[in-house]
Amino acid sequence: MTPLAIDVEGLTKRFGARTVVDDVSLKVPTGEVWGFLGPNGSGKTTTIRMLCGLLQPDGGHGTCLGLDVLTQSEAIKRQVGYMTQRFSFYEDLTVRENLDFVARLYALSNRRTQVERTMERVGLAKRHDQLAGSLSGGWKQRLALAACMMHAPRLLLLDEPTAGVDPQARREFWEQIHALAREGVTVLVSTHYMDEAERCDRIAYIAYGKLLAVGMVEEVIAGARLSTWIATGPGRNEIAAKLAGIPAIGTAVFGPSLHVSSGDPLALRHAIEPLMGDPRVTWRETTPTLEDVFIHLIADAGAAQARDAQDRAA
Repeated sequence: MTPLAIDVEGLTKRFGARTVVDDVSLKVPTGEVWGFLGPNGSGKTTTIRMLCGLLQPDGGHGTCLGLDVLTQSEAIKRQVGYMTQRFSFYEDLTVRENLDFVARLYALSNRRTQVERTMERVGLAKRHDQLAGSLSGGWKQRLALAACMMHAPRLLLLDEPTAGVDPQARREFWEQIHALAREGVTVLVSTHYMDEAERCDRIAYIAYGKLLAVGMVEEVIAGARLSTWIATGPGRNEIAAKLAGIPAIGTAVFGPSLHVSSGDPLALRHAIEPLMGDPRVTWRETTPTLEDVFIHLIADAGAAQARDAQDRAA
């Protein structure tokens, strides 16, 4: 069996009375690319920081790269590359100067050679003397990736690395990620983009601090057991308004179409049948998309969170 790069159970983190990560377990095989998905505030960043040794868990146990996440955080840091959400390098230093600074932090031997080799690999060689602050979003992303991979980490933890980056830069970034995975590097990348999630070997979805789904994209879609219909035509917004607020039914507009989904096919059919008489709208049943599933998961998790809050207040 492929050894596990990440093997944690019951990871929990609290800030005061608030539980930000609640009993999260992950088993990530070495050399795979995993997508870590969830809405803002779902606990993705906190989980990543616990895995790389920047935060001490309040509960749970396990290993990262075979090292104990509770007692060997310093050793984990030396073997992990962590790319933060925000660009965190010196904008008044050049590309080369920033990378040389990082190489000094890791006490790399043959520092200059390592810097040059890394710049060449990620396409920064021709911009070596450009100030980091003058780089576009895509080139800043490359610099950040170069900095977190220069010490040859066995695991990359990338926190929303492509936010605000143009499609071409995103595509080139993912080519770099899969090239690293082919060399045996394990990658856990958080993202909001569904097309990026579909580039991953497996995905893990978290909301309200709880892990809701794990597996290959096809497995997650099948596991949701979701029924989805598409309404196409100029009356789709009126239909969305009529369905708003109906329990267990989710709607999402995609261009000229409205996706209507539910985990209860009979309830869904009962809700939409009275609306099918509108001649402006064409209806058809379809296979749910990953985005349909995530909208459904968020709605269910939000409803559960609200019920828990009511129970605590009672």
